Amino acid sequence: LNPKKNKQHHILNSSSGHMPAVRVWDVAERTQVAELHEHKYGVACVAFSPNSKYIISVGYQHDMIVNVWAWKKNVVIAANKVSSKVTAVSFSADSSYFVTAGNRHVKFWYLDHTKSSKVNATVPLLGRSGLLGELRNNFFSDVACGKGRKANSTFCITSSGLLCEFNDKRMLDKWVELRTSMATSLSVSEDLIFCGCADGTVRAFSPTDLHFICTLPHPHSLGTDIATHSLLSLQTENVRYPDTVAVSYDPTNRWLSCVYNDHSLYVWDVRDLRKVGKVYSALYHSACVWSVEVYPETRDGEQPRLSPGSFLSCSSDNTLRLWNTDAQNTTLSRNVISNDLQKVIYMDSNTSPLLDTDCTISSNSEKADPQTSDNRTGIRTMCVSPDGLHLASGDRNGTLRIHDLESMEEILDVQAHDSEILCLEYSKPETGLKLLATASRDRLIHVLDADREYGLLQTLDEHSSSITAVRFATNDGKVRMISCGADKSIYFRTAQKTEEGTAFTRTHHIVRKTTLYDMDIDPTRKYAVIGCQDRSIRIFNICNGKQKKVYKGSQGEDGTLIKVQTDPSGLYVATSCSDKNISIFDLYTGECVATMFGHSEIVTGMKFTNDCKHLISVSGDSCIFVWRLCPELTINMRQRLSDLKQNSKSVQKTPPNKQHTLGYNASQSNVRKSVTSLHNFSFFDSLILLMLFNVRSLSYQQSNICEHEGSGPRPRRRWSRRMGSMDLKVKSMLDLRQLESFAMPLFPSKTQDIHKDLPLPRNQELGSTISLQTIAAWVNFI
Repeated sequence: LNPKKNKQHHILNSSSGHMPAVRVWDVAERTQVAELHEHKYGVACVAFSPNSKYIISVGYQHDMIVNVWAWKKNVVIAANKVSSKVTAVSFSADSSYFVTAGNRHVKFWYLDHTKSSKVNATVPLLGRSGLLGELRNNFFSDVACGKGRKANSTFCITSSGLLCEFNDKRMLDKWVELRTSMATSLSVSEDLIFCGCADGTVRAFSPTDLHFICTLPHPHSLGTDIATHSLLSLQTENVRYPDTVAVSYDPTNRWLSCVYNDHSLYVWDVRDLRKVGKVYSALYHSACVWSVEVYPETRDGEQPRLSPGSFLSCSSDNTLRLWNTDAQNTTLSRNVISNDLQKVIYMDSNTSPLLDTDCTISSNSEKADPQTSDNRTGIRTMCVSPDGLHLASGDRNGTLRIHDLESMEEILDVQAHDSEILCLEYSKPETGLKLLATASRDRLIHVLDADREYGLLQTLDEHSSSITAVRFATNDGKVRMISCGADKSIYFRTAQKTEEGTAFTRTHHIVRKTTLYDMDIDPTRKYAVIGCQDRSIRIFNICNGKQKKVYKGSQGEDGTLIKVQTDPSGLYVATSCSDKNISIFDLYTGECVATMFGHSEIVTGMKFTNDCKHLISVSGDSCIFVWRLCPELTINMRQRLSDLKQNSKSVQKTPPNKQHTLGYNASQSNVRKSVTSLHNFSFFDSLILLMLFNVRSLSYQQSNICEHEGSGPRPRRRWSRRMGSMDLKVKSMLDLRQLESFAMPLFPSKTQDIHKDLPLPRNQELGSTISLQTIAAWVNFI
């Protein structure tokens, strides 16, 4: 694929599952331009014709159909049945025929252009089987039509390791052994044939006479330490390499792209086959990714163990991986394998979980039963300590491991539970305690003292089913623990000091009619946000255990909520549903502000980055997506974070108010602080600011008068944010690069831009729109 040089404009992809489709995408516009729904079970392979007029789609074995699609007209011009399992398809150079290959199957299909152009209906597709001879019982894993002088030939490879050539009579002309245990893919050009084989082997042949030319270098070995790995290191005898599952050759740049079954990608420079060089490489998870954690921001004066912007992931491939996607960060120590992946922590020396065996399944070996093939390996959950020193992880066997993030060495390995660990949670610094809570499918919660080598403090057994989430929070001077589970129960506990240490006692027990799958605590530590099986988000007050709000947490009408995650400011909550979609809701109003989709399996974890610019999601499809958030959302989150920091400073100096709400209001102390700093600005700036503050002060006095007037009792406040909040909100779509110093008070220097940059608040916020009009008039007049 090289759209700039090869004049390619479209990408073709297929799908499986419910209503499988063949889709065509425009590369430049990044939009879908065509869609075909003619298959019932799934699409095994697709191909463009060289003249870009037709698309070939072959269905799964039970689908038993091959279609020729004039995609620009959205019409199927020819079709036929195919009873064999087909794994590959290739068009001839002149677009007059195409070849399918599969289990004991090589078939040539011929297009009658004159007949198909005259008839509007779908015509039968003419097919002729290849004459396989003594190779008729082989599984043909890939096929490619010849080019240039060998345009009349067709090349195939068998899973047993044979490279075959068919002539223009469809007869098997010659073949050569690849000397490998398995062959999976090939790519053909006018000068070269590349064959992907087992154990990371890629061999090059001449298409003229199938003469062997060379073997390309191996990729990294399984279980290698990428932080110290060098491609020039000597190869040892006992190492194991991933199998090559796909190869694609770019004759323009003379680059060969190879995909291996550990989900790694290499691009080799093959201009000189005697000196092959690496152009690019990347390494990813090879199995379901269960959790993602963003490395926390350290306090002032503390030295971070990891680079800013780093995040970690854990997977069923039995690894923990450290990532950093900041290409501008010059402090990162790059490695020779991946630009994004910084470190891989292997749980043991077994390399089998690192391989995706589904990539290399042949016709002779059906897919293994998941229940029998599951060896209960993989990291199920993890959590980073708030100080950034330790990483706790729990696997599917109930083993708890602690790693030191500075040395990346394991410092603890203990069998904590009888079943898989579903949740880990460190207590926050404001609690004054260093605790680690582990929750498992065995219905138990263990509370460990991180300050005393993770000694056991308490075991809680109130839950009657799997525990899906446990969280710490502190408010009203008390340390609390909240847990929820598949037993539809929520337990609120409060920490007590005992002779043995800290112990948690139950204060509230809430039962709902639906399973509770995940939970998060808002930054104010007052509310617990819970995602439920009925696709609802339920908000509970941590102090009294009462439900404060409930609203729909998914745009779809099917499925259940899997994960919930609040952003660092507490303005928004992200949810993942079993329909594979991600949604972002306003935490106060329940309004959906963004939806995202792209994962092919359920989303198992989400985290907002510390800079509020991105949302990271991980999924059962082994992929990690980094989503760029709308600039307006970033502005709102950063403004709320700035307000929370200012409020926390004022709370430390003044006693707290008696009443607390999730909203946040302007205080007179902030007005005084702003007024005292007016001497730093010009006379005109000071005049305008004094006008704004007078209006806000007048509104504040009016609101106080309204609160004291009336003989009736004061009505109960809504849970959502007060409409009477007097904070001025920035609603403009600023460029994110201007937000790095967002917390600093910035004022415009040009007088004519003051009324333009400030938004027009609601009537309730400033008391009167006439006052704002007066200010704007003053600005224009002056």
